[in-house]
Amino acid sequence: MPHSPENLLQLLQRLLKQSNRVKQIHSILITNNHLAFNPSTSSKLKWMSTLLYNALIRAYLSLGQPHTTLVLFTYMLAHQTPPNNLTFSPLVKAASSLPFLAKPLHTHVIKRGVYDDPYILTSFVCVYSQLGDLLYARKVFDEVSERCVVSCNAMLDAYGKNGDMGSAIFLFGRMLERDIYSWTSIISGYGRNGCFREAIQFFRMMIVHEDVMQGRVRPSEATFVSVLTSCANLHGRGGLCQGKQIHAYIVKNESELSVFLGTALIALYGKLGCLGYATEVFNKMVVKEVCAWNALISALALNGEEKEALDIFEKMKVAGLRPNGVTFVSVLASCARSKLVELGLELFQSMSHVFGVVPRMEHYGCVVDLLGRAGLLAEANEFIKKMPLEPDGSVLGALLGACKVHGAIELGNEVSRRLLHMQPRHCGQYVLLWGIYAGAERWDHATALRKTMIDAGIKKIPAYSTNDSM
Repeated sequence: MPHSPENLLQLLQRLLKQSNRVKQIHSILITNNHLAFNPSTSSKLKWMSTLLYNALIRAYLSLGQPHTTLVLFTYMLAHQTPPNNLTFSPLVKAASSLPFLAKPLHTHVIKRGVYDDPYILTSFVCVYSQLGDLLYARKVFDEVSERCVVSCNAMLDAYGKNGDMGSAIFLFGRMLERDIYSWTSIISGYGRNGCFREAIQFFRMMIVHEDVMQGRVRPSEATFVSVLTSCANLHGRGGLCQGKQIHAYIVKNESELSVFLGTALIALYGKLGCLGYATEVFNKMVVKEVCAWNALISALALNGEEKEALDIFEKMKVAGLRPNGVTFVSVLASCARSKLVELGLELFQSMSHVFGVVPRMEHYGCVVDLLGRAGLLAEANEFIKKMPLEPDGSVLGALLGACKVHGAIELGNEVSRRLLHMQPRHCGQYVLLWGIYAGAERWDHATALRKTMIDAGIKKIPAYSTNDSM
């Protein structure tokens, strides 16, 4: 029977990521009343509706439709189909993008008697961590009766994401078993919380640990990317020295430079101003995906090599790769710094018309910066008015900065009013407006603005002195 519940279940399990087929099977299940729970049937068939609901919930989650999984679960309960532990596993994952679902779902899990499933408990630790609720994540973790390395890793990650590295290190020290995810959670946690030196020190401790030396644990790409990111954030030669040493370790221990490792190394050297090393890494990569090209273009743009960044962008297109939103941020910024207005506007238009990339706020900000640097303030203001998005502080700030450079007092006043309404306690906007007044020698306005800042409790005006108004 082609439409028997057993056949449809097998089809669902095979076609999880084919949206049209999943919806078609879902319709057939409803039409044939296969989702209705019938306790009077045989034991095998009695649970068929639960298995079908579980398969549908997994299918819609894999298609990126968490709301649909929630609707299915409510239908399941309404039709008195009993959920089991396999029902809740994908629902807990869905809760990470549906914050309101986490605690009610948690209650259902307890009510249905599947709370002793360590996989479900670990999933709840991850969800509460992503929602920033460390208290509940720890509460659930404490209820795991048989803690394994997976549940401990979830809690390590929760501590790192929520800024409690002291507790993370304490738990790490008590773990009887550790894998590479355990080590990486600590390294990335340190980096995420600005403890870059500690992240590097922990990586060094890891590579001389007996588990690594004897091959039981092997650093992953995520481990290397995490520690290289910390190196990139270390100021001065310390970051470069550490990064080069880790690069040497990668060359010695990895068969070839993967896309992700190569991209991380290019980003490292680019951020530290070593374009020669960044280019060398790029040229040695066997496979170059869009992220690697983006990293090199960004490195060049960041270090004042705008023309070369635009040349690499052209080579990327010749190589048959489609630029994405990240690519266009760098190339538009390069056009802005080089005052290549015509090229910049042409590239902006090509984003959606040629490459199908929907411009985001940062792209609009780049165009405003492009026009502002070229002194085309009226055009920049008109561009903002025609934006399909409500401009944020970065877009208006770019125009206000251009007003300061070009002494456009009236437009600067207009933009600053909008900015101060949007960000009333952002000292940077006051400083820019103060600079416009000072540049035009309107000291009465500058003094009045400073008084407004003091009255509002906004104290910082860099390099400001009362003598400036004399």
